[in-house]
Amino acid sequence: MQKDFHYYATYCAAFLAGYSHEESLSICYSAQFVDWCSATLLSKLKAPRSAATTQLQLEMMDTRTDRVGLQDITRIWASFHFLPYDLHATRKGCGKRYLDKYRLICKPNSDLVVETVNLAKGKSLQAAGVAMHVLADTWAHSYFAGTPSFAINNTNYHFYELVPDGDGFEERKIKFIHSTSAPDDFEKSVYVNSLYQTSEKSIMNLGHGRAGHLPDYSFMRYKYLPAWADYEEILKDNPKEYFTAFCQMVYALRYLRGESQTFEKETYDTEKVAPYASRIKEILIKRQGEAGACEDWKAFGEELSGCTIDDFDMERYQDEYTGADKDQKNTTFLGKFILAALSQKSMVTNRIFKSGNKLAGYSVDYEKKGFHGNRDFKGLVDQKEGGDQA
Repeated sequence: MQKDFHYYATYCAAFLAGYSHEESLSICYSAQFVDWCSATLLSKLKAPRSAATTQLQLEMMDTRTDRVGLQDITRIWASFHFLPYDLHATRKGCGKRYLDKYRLICKPNSDLVVETVNLAKGKSLQAAGVAMHVLADTWAHSYFAGTPSFAINNTNYHFYELVPDGDGFEERKIKFIHSTSAPDDFEKSVYVNSLYQTSEKSIMNLGHGRAGHLPDYSFMRYKYLPAWADYEEILKDNPKEYFTAFCQMVYALRYLRGESQTFEKETYDTEKVAPYASRIKEILIKRQGEAGACEDWKAFGEELSGCTIDDFDMERYQDEYTGADKDQKNTTFLGKFILAALSQKSMVTNRIFKSGNKLAGYSVDYEKKGFHGNRDFKGLVDQKEGGDQA
């Protein structure tokens, strides 16, 4: 997903869930900031680099693909953008090396998404925003894994877009090109994807790179043959799934506000969304790029709240963080976001490690062995021992 959904649609979901305008802005800012919080930015802020929730293209170009480098990649992308669906999935005739990657395939309604939402319960608005980014991406990024893998994430020539045509759909064969400058051409179904590389460890085979931005467009309907499914055809209906994701966000955010006692899988607040369903679906099916979708979601959000939704500004809270005393940084906006990011990454890494999978690295059980990890995570221990200060 892109800014249209992570920022503006998340604002709408938060407001419908009962949050105020200002609270909704904090939640949606945090959800969008997940796509910007890189190690490069954190270094500039003199903040914990381990709180990185994304990797920039220039960072990826210099990223090592040895064991340590791959673990760092997986910790970021599996924790925040491709949350694993079943860490204990099995397939006949497959060895552990393949299964470790197969088990990182993302789908919605996993046990981990329940843990992600529960992790944000009683925490900051920033934690709620991080959780909403992760939840939303489980819908958009279904069937891809947050670790480099040709065997899992590759696609082939059988890739078709289903374009609305009267009461049905026109099947258009998609042409993928690899260009760092050419925009996607919606009219001709020409889309940019990552360069074909047969290396299992190539970053070109990370996530949905081989499918380009198709998973990120709300209007997109397509069918293709994923490598992990033995090239059996799968249909992806983004308008339907994005709408379901929106309803699940409203449900999750109402839970975080305390309106329900539990967050359960496969539960969606369609009742709360019903008065606005037609408007939302109109936005989702409109064939347009990110800018146009942002305008439509922003207009809808401002009608809902009667307030102006400020555009996303990556630098908005940076001076507050850098100017704060060391012992006060965790109380700033970005300080709270950093704690939420570290907490989410720690939780997902721990679950992957406990499943017997080392692709995201090692995780020490603090309750049993005390703190023996990266010092960036010491803040989580201090927060737990001293109460929630976020």
